[in-house]
Amino acid sequence: MKIGLYFGSFNPIHHGHLLIASYILQHTDLKQVWFVVSPQNPLKPAASLLNEYHRFYLVQLAIEGENNFKASDIEFKLPKPSFTVDTLTYLQEKYPANEFAVIMGSDSFQNLPKWKNYNWLLQHYPIYVYKRPEHDNLPGYPNAKGVHVLNAPLLPISSTEIRKDIKAGRSIRYVVPEAVRAEIERNGYYS
Repeated sequence: MKIGLYFGSFNPIHHGHLLIASYILQHTDLKQVWFVVSPQNPLKPAASLLNEYHRFYLVQLAIEGENNFKASDIEFKLPKPSFTVDTLTYLQEKYPANEFAVIMGSDSFQNLPKWKNYNWLLQHYPIYVYKRPEHDNLPGYPNAKGVHVLNAPLLPISSTEIRKDIKAGRSIRYVVPEAVRAEIERNGYYS
């Protein structure tokens, strides 16, 4: 089965993430999208991160009932910070019958040379890139196995802004799935 791995902090997950994943399922040959919750992104500060198990549970709540979506805590079992190439190697060993691809925004794609063993990643895994505003100028990587650029619909929502709204006491209704909003409020996350 062809599976797209959508890596992220999901701090918290919101409708923008879900819209991208849904679009990719409907417009590519991928059969599932796994939301890989990263305990710690090596290129981002960890200070503002909600506990990874809480973020994982919020992803599970957000995708409940969606058969082609899966929440993955695979990186919780790997050394931190987590590196995409290590996760891919582990997943390929654990699920040898599956074909994995990486889903990322064009901003991450531009930063790929900062990633651990990025050339190996490009040579061994297809990458599905969704365009993000102000990141249209995509670099060419001659050794890439397959780069698929998609014009997925984007919602101008960011997890950073959601956290700011929560801190300021503003509603996040309609920005995140209702079950996610209820769980965040019930537990006082980000406030």
